[in-house]
Amino acid sequence: MQEFFHSVTLDRDKCMGCTNCIKRCPTEAIRVRDRKAYIEAERCIDCGECIRICPHHAKRAVCDPLAVLKQFRYVVALPPPSLMAQFNNLEDVDIVLSALLEMGFDDVFEVAKAAEIVSAATRSLMKAGKLPLPVISSACPAVTRLIRVRFPGLIDHVLPLHAPIEVAARMAKKEAAVKTGLPLEEIGAVFITPCPAKVTATKMPIGTGKSAVDAVVAVSEVYPKLFPLMNRIAASGEPLRASEVGRIGISWGSSSGESSGLINDSYLAADGIENVIRVLEDLEDEKILGVDFIELNACSGGCVGGVLNVENPYIAETKLKRIRKNLPVSANHPDLAQLEPVLQWDTPLEFLPIMELDSDMVTAMEKMARIEEITSQLEGLDCGSCGAPSCRALAEDVVRGVASIEDCIFYYRSHSSLEKGSTSDDTN
Repeated sequence: MQEFFHSVTLDRDKCMGCTNCIKRCPTEAIRVRDRKAYIEAERCIDCGECIRICPHHAKRAVCDPLAVLKQFRYVVALPPPSLMAQFNNLEDVDIVLSALLEMGFDDVFEVAKAAEIVSAATRSLMKAGKLPLPVISSACPAVTRLIRVRFPGLIDHVLPLHAPIEVAARMAKKEAAVKTGLPLEEIGAVFITPCPAKVTATKMPIGTGKSAVDAVVAVSEVYPKLFPLMNRIAASGEPLRASEVGRIGISWGSSSGESSGLINDSYLAADGIENVIRVLEDLEDEKILGVDFIELNACSGGCVGGVLNVENPYIAETKLKRIRKNLPVSANHPDLAQLEPVLQWDTPLEFLPIMELDSDMVTAMEKMARIEEITSQLEGLDCGSCGAPSCRALAEDVVRGVASIEDCIFYYRSHSSLEKGSTSDDTN
């Protein structure tokens, strides 16, 4: 069986066995057994919804500590556009970049710069008619993994370009190697992440065998160290590093930002994992017509809504609009032919059949019939008291041999009362 890395983990000591998480998980990857939740690794897409919803903080994201900077001779920070939206009254991105240098990074490469390059490459590919329409963005790793396990018919529509964080890491390390003369293995590219899905994307990448991102630290860990440095730099009026991005790159931090960079009105943008699933289902059923590009973000509001951020996503989106208002449309006009090896996927996206009942079609059909039979015997309340997110999920667990139909309290009570009645009749 394939081994999985997941940034989203469970702290069993904090878990109270409530069913909030199982109802929210988009791939039904969580169960509650023996009063504790557990995550089925093969189903989890690290979207972070369980972290967001857990009232006991039993779910958390595993990221690298800032001490990881000491592991490399030269370290490049990769700040995302959403990081800029975490600070009040920020109008000059240069202050954030300079504060990162003050914090201990040797250089900074803006992910927004790579985003502008990816936007240019997407426009070029779509103009050339080389992609099946509608094209689905590959920028959100949680969405890409969701498509891989749940919507195999849509795989060919996924944009075969690396996400901006991967492009940024590749370009940053090459530039640093030329600048310093150091080998690539001594240069660390450290991404500052707003969400756990991007941690997983660097440990188990899609589209390549190995990510160029060497470490990932959370925005929530960087923020308290960055803020006082920014205040000092702002007071001095002498930022150390100038930004190299325009509106297109910064806009990637919120929903519809990537789509707007295509300079094409024929797009659809949806955010929030439930809305994403609804769009993918409609797309699979061919209900969405006349759209060239579909941008999907698992987090509400886009990357500004990531669970590892510190600011309210709606306030952050407003801040992002203020930051980009005085920027040029784009500050990057790349030679796409030269950058093709950096941009294009090295390996194709393939269906991961983790939800199939059996590799043998006949056996799978028999199990499906058994699931339908068991489901019909249950109440259909989808209450979650059995530890599964729905009655059908419990039926599937029973068929897989990891649960009992008597885990349903309603089934258990009704059948135990029948048995008692039968015993009483026999006694009489």
